[in-house]
Amino acid sequence: MTKIAPRVTIAMDGPAGSGKSTVARLVAEKLGLLYLDSGAMYRAVTLLAIQNSVEEDISTLIELVKECNIDFRDNGQRIILNTEDVSVQIRSPEVNKLVADIAKVPEIRHEIVRHQQRIGENGSIIAEGRDLTTIVFPNADYKFYLDASVKERAKRRFADLQAQNVDTTIDAVEAEISARDEKDISRKHSPLRAADDAIRVDTTGKTIDEVVDFIVKQIKTKNK
Repeated sequence: MTKIAPRVTIAMDGPAGSGKSTVARLVAEKLGLLYLDSGAMYRAVTLLAIQNSVEEDISTLIELVKECNIDFRDNGQRIILNTEDVSVQIRSPEVNKLVADIAKVPEIRHEIVRHQQRIGENGSIIAEGRDLTTIVFPNADYKFYLDASVKERAKRRFADLQAQNVDTTIDAVEAEISARDEKDISRKHSPLRAADDAIRVDTTGKTIDEVVDFIVKQIKTKNK
């Protein structure tokens, strides 16, 4: 395991399907860090809205978010919402369609960001999402922005959905990702963008191991 500074914050952003979740989790394993999947938190909140039929009742949803508990277990692979393991449910097509609209609500983002920052204060972490380098951890020790072509990202997401036996098509997934990109980039509060000081990584055509090795090397080089 690579040794780095006693306390370090690594922030990573990027659009859906760029590989940031898998990469961040593997980097966390290599460097012995806590892995924080911010996207899973917004997905859990979206699932909470669906479970309580308050998808359009934002004021009620905000109160539910203030009271709910979201935990990460097994290095971020299991997501616990109010004691229930929702790791599979938060990846459903229903959640996929709603999460961008839920995530753009400023009051909901405020609550999630505050929770993320509390987690970051407790020790070394690698956190990934869409506003980690710009809003949540603007002073992170290391910042990365992962991206890939829409076709590449759709191919990856389609493979994941097939593995879950979800009935869809590659064209539908590509359209969904393009729509999600537009919502993330154009939202007024905490839009998706690369921080000026983030290292940009194009993952198109690259293996997960190649991307992980590149990021670990960047950290080791800076940490000398």
